Amino acid sequence: MEKTKGQELAEALLFTQPHIADAQPQAMQPAQSFCEDYRVFLDSAKTEREAVREAVQRLEAAGYRPFDRLAKTPYRPGDRVYYNNRGKSLIAATIGSRPLDDGVRLMIAHIDSPRLDLKPNPLYEDADLALFKTHYYGGIRKYQWGVTPLSLHGVVVKKNGETVEINVGENEGDPVFCVTDLLPHLAADQSKRTLGEGLKGEELNILVGSIPYADKEVTSRVKLHIMQILNERYGITERDFVRAEIEAVPAAKTRDVGFDRSLLGGYGHDDRVCAYTALRAEIDTPAAPFTSVCVLTDKEEIGSDGVTGLNGEYVFHFLSYLADIQGANYKMLLQNSKCLSADVNAAMDPTFADVMEKNNAAYMNRGVCVTKYTGSRGKSATNDAGAELMAFVTDILDEAGVAWQTGELGKVDQGGGGTVAKYVSKNDVDTVDIGVPMLSMHAPFELVAKLDVYMTYRAFAAFKASGKE
Repeated sequence: MEKTKGQELAEALLFTQPHIADAQPQAMQPAQSFCEDYRVFLDSAKTEREAVREAVQRLEAAGYRPFDRLAKTPYRPGDRVYYNNRGKSLIAATIGSRPLDDGVRLMIAHIDSPRLDLKPNPLYEDADLALFKTHYYGGIRKYQWGVTPLSLHGVVVKKNGETVEINVGENEGDPVFCVTDLLPHLAADQSKRTLGEGLKGEELNILVGSIPYADKEVTSRVKLHIMQILNERYGITERDFVRAEIEAVPAAKTRDVGFDRSLLGGYGHDDRVCAYTALRAEIDTPAAPFTSVCVLTDKEEIGSDGVTGLNGEYVFHFLSYLADIQGANYKMLLQNSKCLSADVNAAMDPTFADVMEKNNAAYMNRGVCVTKYTGSRGKSATNDAGAELMAFVTDILDEAGVAWQTGELGKVDQGGGGTVAKYVSKNDVDTVDIGVPMLSMHAPFELVAKLDVYMTYRAFAAFKASGKE
């Protein structure tokens, strides 16, 4: 049937973001395959330390070698190096054929996720039960963490200098732990609380045991029994908790969601889904014209402060060392660089559609989300990418056939959020946010679409490979 003039005009001027399954049905199978390895990564990397360890193993298998900041001779095009920052953040780079004065291609994601951290003095006994006191990390909905099976991950640095790793609750046959909650029969007062205080921070106590030590002459017998078990297994005493970093995270494994298996549900998609896709793009893509720098950073969920966060200087120290080795001008390197701040965005949830502005929301299965700005209300505390950078990045995606969309984080006055982008752009680096749309962000069980994960990987690969100036 012949199109009307109006139909032709609408086709030329208007745009509706299609479902990837309609626009690129050939992407369905690669997306499924790609996410099988992502599932393995996510279940192996439930903390930032585990994510770094897993990433280093993959980098070394791909030929990356530790970065030598005192190298006497320049690196050559194709050389691959990595820098492990205190076991909690990581930089990987592939040297390009262009001089560093022309800039680098930065891909930065974070590998920390909301969780419960043990307090420095966590173990106590009450009512013949042993419990751990916790301090929640990041923006959690506290009520979601009650009666959720938890595993414990972390390290203890003992007095003799030995570092002991703790990982309990992940393997078949391991015990798990949990925060208890009130039965509805006795929750009349609790039910009057606001949702935000359904469980309070000081009520997020993790149950860890209930059997007393056999000697009836000692006090705190259940607590003592738990310490006896920990001492026999790890050689630690109660005093060693202050020398530890132990995190409680959901014990569940990543699972397919839906009859069509189109979604992945699991803990820590925010932001390890972007960390994994950026890392895979860094590893899988051959040397390109511009040097690529992939950063997996820590502390984003609590403001990016500290020596392993992006508000610190470790990334820029690395770039400065690299510039010195390559004989480049560090300031020119920064001014000519481009950065993808890789973080997730909220996807439209039809159950809670009233918090989203549908014309400027991201949708599941419509591709990687390029976000011009984040922040809250009047664009507070955001990096606002310029039109030129938006054109630069989206042109690369279009040329590579990557399905992409754009989206804000909810309605203007509803709330908002931030990423690491502003900590990069303050150093004179053009930066834009990009990442996977997500449902149930910051919950113990988050949801992403496999097609979006795959398109995010393709976006990073295209960005790294491009010689576009």
